Amino acid sequence: MKLNFKFSNLCGTVYKGGNILFTPPASSNTDCVLSAVGNRISVFDIPGDKSYTMAFENRKNIERIAISPSGKLLLSIDEEGRALLVNFQLQTILHRQSFKERILDAQFSPDGKFIAITHGKHIQFWRTPGFTEMEFAPLVLHRTLAGPFDDITSVKWSFDSKFVICGCKDLTLRLFSTDPIEGFEPSILTGHRSAIVGAWFSIDGQTIYSVSKDGSLFTWKFMTLEAVKRFVNGGVDEDDEGLTEQEVKKRRTEGARKKWTLTGRHYFNQNHAKVTSCDFHAPSNLMVVGFTSGVFGIWELPDFINIHTLSITQKKVDAVTISPSGDWLAFGSSKLGQLLVWEWKSESYVLKQQGHNHEMNSLSYSPDGQYIVTGGDDGKIKLWNTQTGFCFVTFTEHTAAVQAVEFSKKKANVVFSSSLDGTVRAFDLVRYRNFRTFTSPTHVQFGCIAVDPSGEIVCAGSIDTFEIYMWSVQTGNLLDVLSGHTGPVSCLSFSPVEGVLVSGSWDRTLRTWSVFNRDNVSEPFEHGAEALALAYSPDGKQVAVATLDGQISIWDVDLKKQLGTIEGKKDLGAGRKEGSFVTAENSSNGKYFTSLAYTVDGSCLIAGGNAKFVCIYDVKSSILLKKFQITHNLSLDGMHQELDRRNMTEAGPRELIDDTGEMSDLEDRIDSTMPGAKKGDLSLRAKSKAEARTKCVRFAPSGRTWAAASTEGLLLYSLDDGIMFDPFDLEIDITPETIMEVVQENKEYLRALVMAFRLGEQDVVKAVFERIPVESVNIVVKGLPHKYLERLMKFVVARIDSTQTVQLNLMWSLAILRFHGQFLKDRSQEYGGPLRGLVKAISKLQDVLSKV
Repeated sequence: MKLNFKFSNLCGTVYKGGNILFTPPASSNTDCVLSAVGNRISVFDIPGDKSYTMAFENRKNIERIAISPSGKLLLSIDEEGRALLVNFQLQTILHRQSFKERILDAQFSPDGKFIAITHGKHIQFWRTPGFTEMEFAPLVLHRTLAGPFDDITSVKWSFDSKFVICGCKDLTLRLFSTDPIEGFEPSILTGHRSAIVGAWFSIDGQTIYSVSKDGSLFTWKFMTLEAVKRFVNGGVDEDDEGLTEQEVKKRRTEGARKKWTLTGRHYFNQNHAKVTSCDFHAPSNLMVVGFTSGVFGIWELPDFINIHTLSITQKKVDAVTISPSGDWLAFGSSKLGQLLVWEWKSESYVLKQQGHNHEMNSLSYSPDGQYIVTGGDDGKIKLWNTQTGFCFVTFTEHTAAVQAVEFSKKKANVVFSSSLDGTVRAFDLVRYRNFRTFTSPTHVQFGCIAVDPSGEIVCAGSIDTFEIYMWSVQTGNLLDVLSGHTGPVSCLSFSPVEGVLVSGSWDRTLRTWSVFNRDNVSEPFEHGAEALALAYSPDGKQVAVATLDGQISIWDVDLKKQLGTIEGKKDLGAGRKEGSFVTAENSSNGKYFTSLAYTVDGSCLIAGGNAKFVCIYDVKSSILLKKFQITHNLSLDGMHQELDRRNMTEAGPRELIDDTGEMSDLEDRIDSTMPGAKKGDLSLRAKSKAEARTKCVRFAPSGRTWAAASTEGLLLYSLDDGIMFDPFDLEIDITPETIMEVVQENKEYLRALVMAFRLGEQDVVKAVFERIPVESVNIVVKGLPHKYLERLMKFVVARIDSTQTVQLNLMWSLAILRFHGQFLKDRSQEYGGPLRGLVKAISKLQDVLSKV
């Protein structure tokens, strides 16, 4: 069995905090949304209708991200000020930098030469790394400026990249220059009565708009002293009568000097709701503001005309940004784990995604492996598309935590779930409805579920009555109640071959039940500890059971004989938790598996538990084959083997001290959680940290992918890492000059087009595309590697929308469908976005031509 699984995607989590970004127009992936999910970054490709998560990880949760104007460099900064400089297109870490202080904002300059970073009460300008022929220069500090009396909260560049405007907690605005300019002195703008949330330049650089937390918007203009006096006097010029010629000349000279002047005050008036986020789109003069009440508004400046005011969530809007075109608005709410992209002109959602805002407890693959269903502590059931990474349906019928979910093996359009609300529900994925609700005579809590291979019978194990309830799916009637366990039933599974049900319990026994033959009496399989999870082998001959002592026992069901034992206590690598008085080596906490699954061929077992590792074992030899560390996020508890003594204080670990009472805003000081509660909303756990653990692991039916429901979300690991062989990858020297030489002198059009795609420069791709003769279009498309097919389709779609060469564009489209149609049909899930874009562009072109 192949074990070279690599991280593929992170679903189930779309936003956890920090800022949100749109990719710049110069990027090869336009109209993509970048969102921080823990210590990773997810990219939502809206035109391509898919999402993916970058493989690199920061040390802790990401608090700030910035992307260069060219779309090549990405800067991600965590909550401790440690940054990663990444090649966005290749997803490769170029440089690691520690700023040694919490960074509240970071922005690339419009010309891409500098990065402005807030550093406490200082602002730092760093030179953007440059690429020479075979050399890479890391970040170099260019200049550090000081002045504010409190932390700088925001920084924005002027469009000529010469100045920055900084908003500070000391209620002032500070204007700095990147380089010393003769005659320029840093300006201080005062007038706000609350901390500054954001400040921006207009396109001409003569106006500044600033927004503070109390909901006020100020307009500042760069005016001459004479114009200022005229503005103060209500438009009336001062009289020169009675002054000498020298005094008049002096007044005119002084009046020609310019200064920043407050010319307008506006207030949002949102019922005492405070501003949490805002953004300004200078080309269209649009201001978008998010409030603590979950309301956002759009205003047109400088007239302060309110265009929209809508409520999108019940929690505060943590982040808002405007797309480069000004058509789309992106919003993020960390308390709900929600990410929205809204088109304000048509008043419709472009993207609306939300993960489980509590922990994810279970998952199950569909029989074809295209979908994954998950259940969480928030009582929601969500279905995810493994190809696109999006959630396409959410069921909210359960009123308590969902403990287990299961797809029907025979009917792929039916999902079963069990919950602590005392119900087992069946959902139809064709009409998206709850068509069956199974209940017990007395109210019990169901912790596990099993569906027989035919899909006719569903069983659920009780936590409080220690019984197993069996229902008919067709009628919804309770068929039987199986008794025998003397402890909570923790796990259930049907044999893939026969109608045999296996159950595990906290009474340290494993029992088999013949569902269709009641003559057989269940016999217990004794264990040395409580049974936590079990899995049936694909051939139906073996059962693996995970117990509380960290062991995995392998049983032959027919012979009722134990075949082997896997000692997994030391393999999990559980770390030492904050505040624990026992070392990780001596602690028994977390050193057991809570979920098991067989591989498709039945030769290996995958196991996960309350630790950061997922293990794969060989069943016959009981040997550990490989361990996968699901996260490196040090913001989670249990990641360290040893605690840092420098973080210990007289009151306990520094990270567990509740300092919410020292926050400036009232809504941040209010703690609505139950004392000592460790479950629930991750963002509200003021007195505890989320632990790194895996609740459920499952293999896909194809055997090439496995999924884990973890603290970070739904992690997907796959053998299909998307890397296809491309003979052009053997080339090293790919520059715009060599590409133009290949296309003009050598006439190697296919090679030149692929080299242009690899370089990623849109101008170069356009130049090569326009130099390909019409008679060579079919030859180029036929020989194009599949790896570059999606890029070519996106480029053709963009040309159809922006150019008038109708016949040429249709020739390229026809050639793509003629030579690669079968490949696109076989991979319709992967290439669905580009195909829909092509159809939409051609349909739009047809509508235009029909009117001629």
